[in-house]
Amino acid sequence: MNNKDSMDILVVGGGGREHAIIRKLKESPRCGKLYCTPGNGGISRDAQCFDVKANDIAGVVALAKQLKVNLVFVAPDDPLVAGMVDALEKEGVKAFGPRANAAIIEGSKVFSKHLMKKYNIPTADYEVFENPSDALTYIRNRGRYPAVVKADGLALGKGVILCDNYKDAKTAVKSIMEDRVFGSSGRRVVVEEFMKGPEVSILAFTDGITIYPMVSAMDHKRVFDGDMGPNTGGMGTISPNPHYDDKVAEHCMEHIFKPTIDSMQKEGRPFKGCLFFGLMLTTDGPKVIEYNCRFGDPETQVVLPRLKTDLLDIVCAIQEERLNEITIEWSDDACACVVMASGGYPGEYPKGKQIDGLDQSGQKNEAVIFHAGTRYHEGVFYTNGGRVLGVTTIEKTLDEALNIAYKSVLQIHFEDAHYRRDIGKTSF
Repeated sequence: MNNKDSMDILVVGGGGREHAIIRKLKESPRCGKLYCTPGNGGISRDAQCFDVKANDIAGVVALAKQLKVNLVFVAPDDPLVAGMVDALEKEGVKAFGPRANAAIIEGSKVFSKHLMKKYNIPTADYEVFENPSDALTYIRNRGRYPAVVKADGLALGKGVILCDNYKDAKTAVKSIMEDRVFGSSGRRVVVEEFMKGPEVSILAFTDGITIYPMVSAMDHKRVFDGDMGPNTGGMGTISPNPHYDDKVAEHCMEHIFKPTIDSMQKEGRPFKGCLFFGLMLTTDGPKVIEYNCRFGDPETQVVLPRLKTDLLDIVCAIQEERLNEITIEWSDDACACVVMASGGYPGEYPKGKQIDGLDQSGQKNEAVIFHAGTRYHEGVFYTNGGRVLGVTTIEKTLDEALNIAYKSVLQIHFEDAHYRRDIGKTSF
């Protein structure tokens, strides 16, 4: 297919990240028909949605062939780790995202920690355990708290437990390794030292050889103001991250980003797609907290709006391993995203609450609304998830962006809506 031809695209996933990807792809003059599966209410205003679940590999392959798309953009972690890209490519369908043997960098924390140790990529000290009693003996003998206990595999972003004392550690190890609250992901655990410092999220485009870090972001994981309460999938984000300057960026490129891509190449697992680096800026320098094998959520919602270069051009360059041939440009403006969540999230929450304050396309003047958990029926949007909307604005300064985002939040209503009022105002 000629590089400049129109491309029909199927995006796999149904959250705010996927909505941000779809709206950015839509800007490309080369973007043809846009499809999404399973999508959500807001996404249905921008792309034709289907009922196939994101982790249904056979179903997605069949749908891609039925629609005769030129590209499948696999966004979530589960299908990437399970080998959806491999399955699509086997059937002759082009796909964006790493193959399973590279997606393991997120799929197994044991793999990623061993990789960093082998190639001297800075990260927290750790040990791996397959036996609960061995893990607890290590934690007790070490006697340093908080201790961090991580399930090896994917756990919907909930497989990391901070333990303030030995009692907490016993509970964490039991729930992960014996009760198997995260299923087979808890067969092994990583116990690692607790790191302190500001956190930074860096997404990076890579074709397995060249790596282009995107602009920085800061996520706000805790559900309540002041970074209080349980962790969530993310209650809001800002870009750029105020703790990440050019000097830190250069250090990370030399000691973390490029070594990671090079090490995966050396291991026979070339990583092509978007690689997420969760970083901690410690007093000993930047260290890797975790890798993700895909765009982060909700970091994507503040990073992609700042992208000036055609996303589809970047995707094609990655697939053809010529990322070094293109220049990627970014806006100097600041971007802010405030998440409106269902009451009760991240615990139990109701669905089906009517959302007021949006137009028929699910948008609002002055802000871009990325839909995360919504349903659309007969002209009305309803809540259909924990994180419901990402109210996003891009302005000259962060204060301006936050100001307009919060003004828009106040004009959108659904019963028991919850949001943090301090996005972009906290230190870490």
